[in-house]
Amino acid sequence: MAAAGAVSLCSARLESVRALSGQLREARRREVAEEGVFRDLLEILTSASRAIEQSCRDSCGLADVDTCLLLVAECFRCLRNACVQCARNQHLLRNLGLISTSVHLIKLLHGMQVKEELLLPGKAWDFFKALRCSLQFLGNIAAGNGDSQNSLWKCAFPDLFLLLIVTDHLLQCPELVKALYAKLSNQERVTLLELMLVKVSEKSSVGSEELEVLESHATFLAGCFQEQCGAVLRFAAAPQAQDQEALVTVRLLDVLCELTSSSGQLDRLQALPGLLEAAVDTLRLTHLAGKQAVNVFTATHAVTGQEEVSHPAVGFKSHLIRLIGNLCYKNKENQDKVYELDGIPLILDNCSIDDNNPFVNQWAVFAIRNVTEQNERNQELIAGLEEQGLAEGSALGSMGLEMDKREGRLILRSARKKPS
Repeated sequence: MAAAGAVSLCSARLESVRALSGQLREARRREVAEEGVFRDLLEILTSASRAIEQSCRDSCGLADVDTCLLLVAECFRCLRNACVQCARNQHLLRNLGLISTSVHLIKLLHGMQVKEELLLPGKAWDFFKALRCSLQFLGNIAAGNGDSQNSLWKCAFPDLFLLLIVTDHLLQCPELVKALYAKLSNQERVTLLELMLVKVSEKSSVGSEELEVLESHATFLAGCFQEQCGAVLRFAAAPQAQDQEALVTVRLLDVLCELTSSSGQLDRLQALPGLLEAAVDTLRLTHLAGKQAVNVFTATHAVTGQEEVSHPAVGFKSHLIRLIGNLCYKNKENQDKVYELDGIPLILDNCSIDDNNPFVNQWAVFAIRNVTEQNERNQELIAGLEEQGLAEGSALGSMGLEMDKREGRLILRSARKKPS
């Protein structure tokens, strides 16, 4: 179809597609939607693809590119809505070939972005809206549907997948990340998590909308960590650190530490059932593994301090303590959970200098402060351990802390400096 014909089609159908998009928000409308409706949407997207292809080939922008992009976005919004908790429509749309059509159109939209002359001034927002809705559709059609995930994988990997990672578009669609993550190898998951780590570390450049997206990733990644945190124990018997699943666990923890360092994601992660327990349990297991045999989880202190340790699990226990401290920040419920899990003595037992866990002392100080802040029971526990000799003076002292009694109350504070 010629570009001019596509423009006419866009203008005529935009309002009707908008109305359909609203209808498909309702579950009862989704469940009875006829196949012919989706065939019409497929025809519109196919026509738009031809028009965009022609424009890219001729290096001339569409006469009414904004209307065309708005229609594409609205079509994808319809398809996205149609797939919400509706396996029937997921199967129907997949069988109609809408996954492959969508992947092809996304690549064309990227071509429009590259050829900036095709995007008229002020039309960039329409482009991003079309791209975002297309990715949301792919995420929804694959959500919880193995057949659709397989189909998406065949169409999107590796070209589109790599394209979306490099351009940051993938991270804007949590459902698509979940669908593709399930199909990635452990090595590919490590790569994705490292890219996400870079993104979440750029707190100053993340806007409010992106923060909301990161919150969705936070919940998903926390679930992944809880499911496979035990895999890191394989490093105890892997001096060459070749276990990729264990490395995935390390990277998941790295990302969670960054996410809980931001107020935008902290509340949600603090409220997740099981995350704090998983962190404490994993700390206990890795600490025990390091005591039972000499491995990367064994506390070491080189005489010269010059030895370089390159094992990927170096710092893992430090990061677990950091995560525990973050999850307890001004959160009484989590402070009490750490008490019930016997996590306080465990943290204290990990506060000595350890070349396998740089800065573990500092993170232990941070965690103990957060676990005991305005929590008398936790403070009394530490005082009791100290009196029994279980939390020996060197433990709190090495952390630069001491217990002080004021008006019958125990207060954890910085240790007084002794005169030299």
